[in-house]
Order: sequence, then C-alpha cells, then structure tokens
Amino acid sequence: MKSYFVAGLLLIFFQLGKAQESKFIEEELQINQAIEGSLTTPNSTEAQSLVIFIQGSGPTDRNGNQPMMKNDGIKKIAHQLAENGIASFRFDKRIFKMNELKIKEKDLRFNDFVKDTKDILKYFDESDRFDNLIVAGHSQGSLVGILVSEDLADAFISLAGAGQPIDNIIVEQVQKMAPPLAENARVAFDEIRENGRTTNYSPMLESMFKPSIQPFMQSWMSYDPAKEIAKLDIPVLIINGSADIQVEIKEAEMLKNANEDAQLVIIENMNHIFRKIESEDRLVNTKSYNEPNQPLHPELIPVITEFIKEVE
Repeated sequence: MKSYFVAGLLLIFFQLGKAQESKFIEEELQINQAIEGSLTTPNSTEAQSLVIFIQGSGPTDRNGNQPMMKNDGIKKIAHQLAENGIASFRFDKRIFKMNELKIKEKDLRFNDFVKDTKDILKYFDESDRFDNLIVAGHSQGSLVGILVSEDLADAFISLAGAGQPIDNIIVEQVQKMAPPLAENARVAFDEIRENGRTTNYSPMLESMFKPSIQPFMQSWMSYDPAKEIAKLDIPVLIINGSADIQVEIKEAEMLKNANEDAQLVIIENMNHIFRKIESEDRLVNTKSYNEPNQPLHPELIPVITEFIKEVE
C-alpha cells in the first residue's frame, strides 16, 4: 500500500513538472562565433514581441550567473515573460568564448559587446519572426542596450543601469569602501582617458587598473549613458530597485532626466538581482545573489509585461 502511495505522489510531481515546462519552449541558437544563447517562446500562443537580454559586467552567463554566484535572475524573468505571452533571447557574453576564439584580454573592447548585440538584433530582424524587438540591458548591459537601440530596436528597458560614465561610478564606490584610495583611482582614470594607459595606481586597485584591461576600461568610460539615452526616440522603461546596493536610484533618475519621455519605475525593496529584500543588512542582500530558488520581486514581471503590451 505504501509503495502505491509513493508512486502516486511521484506521478503527481512529474505531471506538475511537465505542466510547468509546457508553458514555454526553449531553443538553443548560435548567432555568431562568439554568441550562443537560449530563445524562450510561449508554448500556448505566438509571441508578437521578443526581448533581448544583455547581461551585466564580468563573466555573467545567459541566466544571470557568475562562477560561485548562481541566482538565475534573467532565466526566471525569461520564463515568466513566456508565461505572459512574451518571447525572449538571453545569451552568454563573448567572455566565455575568449579561450576558444583565442581572444586576449588586452584585445577586448566595450564595443565588442555592442557589435555582438547588433548581430543578434539583425539576426532576429532578418528572421521576421517577431513584430517587435525590445532590448533589455541589465547593469553594464544597460549601456550596451542604449547604444544598439537607437537604430535597431522598437523599445528599450534599462534594468539597474548607470546614468553616468563608469569611471565616475567606480570612484564613488572606492570612496565608500576605501576612502584613502579614491583620489588615486580618480587620477588613474583621468590618465587613461587622456593617454590611454596609466601606471599611477595603488597595488590595491590592481584588479581595475592592470594593464591588460586598461584598453577595455578606456573604451567603456568613453560613453556617457545619459547623453546616449537622450538620443533614443523609442519607448523607454527605466527600472531600479530601492534595495539595490550596486546601482543607486540616482543613476536611474539621471537616465530619466536625460530622456523626459522615458518611464521611470522604482520598485520598493528590490535589489540588483531582482529579489525582494526587506532587511537593511547588507549580508542579507548579498546572500540572495546565490539563492536561485528565491522568487523574483513580485512587482517586476507585471511592470515589464505592461510596458511591452503598450508597445504592442
């Protein structure tokens, strides 16, 4: 009798799992030599819009994860959007292909990320499968998204995107974490901006100023997100969380001030990886970065869905 009961439970769980899977279909696509990703589409309806997700800085994969840090933030958004009839494409950054393609760190530039995303937009535009192509950039990906959206996208979504050049943001962060090093960081960035390189930095700042990444930093800091978003004449949604300890609300406000027609939504108690954090304890906040089972902030998907439906 007991074995039949257990077997019955297993069957129920299996059926529930299949029901959940049936809400969306995932297909692996290769766009170019450097870019592979997952196309997620609704299973029950034909999607009018495709959201193209661009990841944040560092070795961030298509799901929003890094080595030793798994939260599945972007993956969860993609799956829940599919349940609302919206397709999406998320991809691994070219960082993951550098060894295979023999790309050296010193040769990487910010515009490589821009080119890859343009290739993705052109791929789906030529496929003529979706009526609307919507770019959604998270953190560093927000600036990439701004740069590709002017001519190629029907709408743009900034998720925790910066509103000022990256060197200013890093100097502010150094000022908060290690005040004695802030002036040194400012001087080093100014030298990179002017000369393309610097040797005038503290060993404690080696991770951001080592010679092999200075060309990338120079290419990144050459863009001012506020100036770039002002050029967009398409629907724009700017989202930030009040519990984001990496990107402050003022960054979102800078983007909004630069593009008055943009919609600004500050989601209360949402952190950088889209979770609801009601504690002011920084450790509680950062702990969520490695908790993939923690649900998304309940207000995020409705905000994104409403914006996309208005575009349609």
